[in-house]
Amino acid sequence: MTATQDIIQPDNHAKSTLFWGCFIVLVASAFGFVFRSFLMPTWAVMFDLSKTQQGEIFGVSFWPFALSIVAFSLIIDRIGYKKSMIFAFICHLISIVLTIFATGYWMLYAGTFFFALGNGAAEAVINPVVASLYPKEKTKWLNILHAGWPMGIAISGLLGIGLLALDINWRIVIGFILIPAVAYGALIINQKFPVNERVKAGVGYLDMLKEVGVLGALIIVVLCVFQLGSLFNWDYKFNIALSIAIVAVFGYFVRSWGKSLFVLLLLAMVPLATMELGTDSWITDLMTPEMKKMGFQGGWVLVFTAVIMTVLRMYSGTVVKFLSPLALLSISALVSAVGLQLLSVSSGIYILLAAVLYAFGKTYLWGTMLGVVSEQFPKGGALALNITSAVGQLGVGIIGAVFLGFIQDSNIDKKLAEYDHIHQTHYHEKLVTGTRSSIFGDYKTIDYSHLSTLDEGSQQVVEQMENKAKKAALSTVSLLPSGLFVFFVLLIIYFNKKGGYKPIDII
Repeated sequence: MTATQDIIQPDNHAKSTLFWGCFIVLVASAFGFVFRSFLMPTWAVMFDLSKTQQGEIFGVSFWPFALSIVAFSLIIDRIGYKKSMIFAFICHLISIVLTIFATGYWMLYAGTFFFALGNGAAEAVINPVVASLYPKEKTKWLNILHAGWPMGIAISGLLGIGLLALDINWRIVIGFILIPAVAYGALIINQKFPVNERVKAGVGYLDMLKEVGVLGALIIVVLCVFQLGSLFNWDYKFNIALSIAIVAVFGYFVRSWGKSLFVLLLLAMVPLATMELGTDSWITDLMTPEMKKMGFQGGWVLVFTAVIMTVLRMYSGTVVKFLSPLALLSISALVSAVGLQLLSVSSGIYILLAAVLYAFGKTYLWGTMLGVVSEQFPKGGALALNITSAVGQLGVGIIGAVFLGFIQDSNIDKKLAEYDHIHQTHYHEKLVTGTRSSIFGDYKTIDYSHLSTLDEGSQQVVEQMENKAKKAALSTVSLLPSGLFVFFVLLIIYFNKKGGYKPIDII
């Protein structure tokens, strides 16, 4: 049974209006992400925020999104798409008001929390809605849909650079998020939403859960529990016990291991998201010194690559005419790997060109992965599609971010030791003290409190070693898309043995 507003299929004009409403949701999400990133230094001074508090505000941008998208995916066919979108719209408005009138840490934290909650509820809607609107062209339209994110990054990036250069009050800057938020609200408020193809085909709720199965549930439950565990400082053993208990209950009712290919695609989302989302801010930071040498702000790199991704995604229909989804994924992974390798050895203008190549590579990965999941597992409905996004988001936060930090710390340790050996200095001995542990092994890190007491020349030496370490680490990160390339090629071989890649039609 579906909600009443989902019963009527929209006509072509309504379909177009609904699509662009979904598109602008991602633009609004990007506005919130960019403006908060730009304004954090201002808030840090105005509200006396520590680095830890700033990190907590950034952190709450992610986990509510993932938990929200999973929760709504389980009930969205029951409550209806429109109610979920109205909830997202209200969350976005609450977030904007709380942030504009913020007087300190907690209002900024709450504002970011509600924005992330709204983003998750909205994305739980837009992916299955677009897949249902265009059941014969899912990969094309899901890629076009996700052009909304880089478009929002580009527009808000330009706005942010311009408004901050003009010294416009930060509260007015936040107010600009209302433009896309009100726009998508106005577009969707009177629209009839489509029936999900799973529901239209008469596939039951239990059958949807069986597509995900115990193994799929295990992946998403473990990520969700460990994310909450890190937030509330739960014991490691408690996290494991809670995960097992939830999956056991799920398995008792579902009695299915899930589709093996779907589980593999879920696992692939972790390195894909780490490579795409996890390295973005890192690469921007890496290119900032080079951009300054050319007389540009580091933020222009973000805008430039976002424009490239927007244009490519908007014209993805042309690309998918010539390439199957798996071929597109394999080529994209290979180009991403080459781009990251070039970033690890480039300098000056060439580092910008390498970043452009990397942007080309990652453009189609996320949307095409969602397209493949939707085309191969239509019985999984909104749940299978949205869990794929959630695993990517949670995976990069819990596993990918730790991996990226680990390889940077390890490389800084190595580079400082090499510098000391060549120049007969003692930076490593003075700054790298103590051993810490992570899921990837032991590592050593710089004592930054001690670094701040050193002279400017010493700090510059360490900064140079950090930049070299980051560039060397990019070479390690390139192993992720390299592995994905092999994975996608194997999938191509697998499907070719079955007669070629074909979307599954259940209607």
